[in-house]
Amino acid sequence: MSNQAKKDQTQELIKETAKKLFFVKGKFDATTQEIADEAGVNRTLINYYFRSRDKLIQIIFDEAQKVEQEKSKIIQNSDLPFKEKISKFIESSLSTSLQYPYLETYIVSQINKGTCHHREIEEDILDKLYEDIKKEMELGNIEKMAPVQFILNMVSLLVFPSAIRPLFMENLLINDEEYDKIISERKEIIINMLFKN
Repeated sequence: MSNQAKKDQTQELIKETAKKLFFVKGKFDATTQEIADEAGVNRTLINYYFRSRDKLIQIIFDEAQKVEQEKSKIIQNSDLPFKEKISKFIESSLSTSLQYPYLETYIVSQINKGTCHHREIEEDILDKLYEDIKKEMELGNIEKMAPVQFILNMVSLLVFPSAIRPLFMENLLINDEEYDKIISERKEIIINMLFKN
């Protein structure tokens, strides 16, 4: 293996380890030493590849944003019927939730710290989404409400179980495997709560 390939591999290992600590384990305040220990590398390598913990965190945050933007593109770029589009979005969101249980919580925590946040949906696409929701309400497929309430309901049903995962697991005496199974079963439950038929 070339020196460059080895450097690239080590850099990727550090990033993936940081993602695991932040998004899978929910350790948002992990230090460079904790990241290095988990990755099995010397702490100075984090500064060598990323200059600082803050720079590493910014890269991780940007990658987390990309994951969220990919989910949003399901709604933005699809010509599927509305319910199918929402179903695919829910499926993608639940899949991400299983892979990275603390991703949304991490993004919100970074936004609260003032970290740069890029809007995931442009205004014209949001207007189109609101129009689609209104049409579904007129057709009787969705309960009548402000379209933003439909979006809040959908996102709440998707994100809340992951955001409070540790609390639910502790209070309901559920282990990680059982909780993952519960999350994976939510798609039909959410669809049935959002749509009348």
